Amino acid sequence: MQQMMKQAKMMQKKMAETQEELKKMEFEASAGGGAVKVRVNGDQEILEVKLNTEMIDARDLEMVEDMVMVAVNDAIKQSKDEAKNKMAGLTGGMNIPGF
Repeated sequence: MQQMMKQAKMMQKKMAETQEELKKMEFEASAGGGAVKVRVNGDQEILEVKLNTEMIDARDLEMVEDMVMVAVNDAIKQSKDEAKNKMAGLTGGMNIPGF
């Protein structure tokens, strides 16, 4: 039992380290052939949104809004996928709720 507790504490420490590492990571996605670029961190916080005005028709704001949404969702998906992969490596593929 004591050995299991020791292993659980080690896993918990590794998970905390991995979560800190993920927070520092950045993910970038673009839409519209580079007309919109978005960067997010491992906490899925938006760090930057860039609009290339040479590629965007300001008269079509609905299209610009759609491109921003696509780029944001893609960057967040990249971040979530990376977190899932890193956590799966720690848990041996076990699906532990909350991680």
